[in-house]
Amino acid sequence: MQTRMKEKLTIVKVGGAVVEDEEQLSLLLQNFSAIPGRKVLVHGGGRRATQMAKSLGIESQMVNGRRITDARMLQVVTMVYGGLVNKNLVARLQANGVNALGLTGADIDVIHSHKRPLKDGVDFGFVGDVERADGKTLSQLIEMGITPVMAPLTHDGHGQILNTNADTIAAETAKSLAPYYDVTLIYSFEKKGVLSNPDDDDSVIPVITRQDFDRYVADGTVAGGMIPKLENAFDAISAGVSCVNITLATAIDGLHGTMIK
Repeated sequence: MQTRMKEKLTIVKVGGAVVEDEEQLSLLLQNFSAIPGRKVLVHGGGRRATQMAKSLGIESQMVNGRRITDARMLQVVTMVYGGLVNKNLVARLQANGVNALGLTGADIDVIHSHKRPLKDGVDFGFVGDVERADGKTLSQLIEMGITPVMAPLTHDGHGQILNTNADTIAAETAKSLAPYYDVTLIYSFEKKGVLSNPDDDDSVIPVITRQDFDRYVADGTVAGGMIPKLENAFDAISAGVSCVNITLATAIDGLHGTMIK
């Protein structure tokens, strides 16, 4: 009996720095809209949240690149991620001919999480660690010709919204859809890929395997926020995602940047 080939699905994650740069964002949305077939957009918005918090007199606290989310900051990120950033992206995709639908994890119970426990003595507040993502429901939306636009917010099933890392949202969404599609996950941001020298924008590492990753972390080539991004990438690959690409926001054609194998 012949096995039916899965349709291709492209998931693009766009970071907060690109969301803030009108030129990069416009080009990314044009390129995303031109991707053939099924697709999903996942977005950040941390810089916009920081700006909004500052204007409201709320101080932003970060630990290892992760935002501490107290009750006031949760109100800010809910407004910014679930409202301002998400709905503007949806409106602009509609203008590009993409029938988009904005979602947080709470909408149609699509991503369920729990409040992060104390970690190394740090209380991250209302930050969610993902328990499950509902790929079946997402696939039903996608089969209706809808393009989900995922905000980095989840819920715990008990009425609590939780701030959740956008790279993690992208990886968990990709993993949940891997049983239904041939999934390519693209992390797009302001660099050309994973760099061997952070001061040289052209020092892109074309391919990284798990063994390469362990070596690069040990020798300091990969550090900071790139470590959790790559951990999410390898997690997605091991869960059945076909390909992960880390690339410049204006080069999301799958031919550039760093490929994760």
